[in-house]
Amino acid sequence: MKKTTLYKKLIHDPEILVTPGVYDGFTARLVQSMGFKSATVSGAGVSESRMCVPDMGIMGLADSVDQFRNIARCVDIPLKADADTGYGNAVNVYFAIQAYEQAGAACIMLEDQVWPKRCGHIKGKQVISAEEMVKKIEAAVAARKDPDLCIMARTDAAGVLGIEEAVRRGNMYADAGADLLFADALLSKEDIKRFAGETKKPIAVNMGFGIRKRPTTPLVTAKELQAMGVATVNYGRIMSSSAISGMKKALEVLQESNRTGEACDRPDLCIDFEEHSALMGLPRIKELEARFLTEEVLTNKYGRR
Repeated sequence: MKKTTLYKKLIHDPEILVTPGVYDGFTARLVQSMGFKSATVSGAGVSESRMCVPDMGIMGLADSVDQFRNIARCVDIPLKADADTGYGNAVNVYFAIQAYEQAGAACIMLEDQVWPKRCGHIKGKQVISAEEMVKKIEAAVAARKDPDLCIMARTDAAGVLGIEEAVRRGNMYADAGADLLFADALLSKEDIKRFAGETKKPIAVNMGFGIRKRPTTPLVTAKELQAMGVATVNYGRIMSSSAISGMKKALEVLQESNRTGEACDRPDLCIDFEEHSALMGLPRIKELEARFLTEEVLTNKYGRR
């Protein structure tokens, strides 16, 4: 089954689709190995890890697509791409969709913010007119070559103009051809229920994870979201925030070891070399060596087997 077809099936299945946000080969391969059926390539995660800049429209189309292509190459599960606003007007959207489709996207998200956009939980957001966004979605639908490629329309109107406007826009975007709808920064469970119940297409929700201060959208379990009618939930920052936390703890241990002069081994903070190598696909490389290298070369590398 094509990844695009599989993704559409997953968002229409009764069980909610849970997608962690990934940003590189490590995170994508780990998510797949843990049994998740899909993942979202986080625009924020890519911007922050690749360029070390916040998710505020600084990274452009070429860098975003290049990173997405590298990630898609690493896994077999379908991936959702974050195409921001399409990097311009509806004509730019047309070419952005084709670029992401060629890179292997199963779903592509477009949002109705003014460019340069910003993370949905950062203050200062502005939205374009609903009519302009409709044209962007029409361009996206016209640009895709695979009819199963999912076009996801995101509206940031809830935090700027209110939930009623978010619902209105969601239905306009559905009528324009969007397959999946997403209202970012919903402020309550009631707003989530309303958006799910009053729009025409499957909906997505973003959830924070490990946020110490109160997130914009209240934390709700996947099962509860499923009961509300949500098709898919994305945990966009779970991988990047936990990775930074883990690296910080390991470096603190290293600093303490250097301060005291005592050797310190903390296997609880690291995966072992064998697990790391397996995750990166070393067993597959060895299979290929055994298949395609001559006995002489193999003997020189590894000795007699």
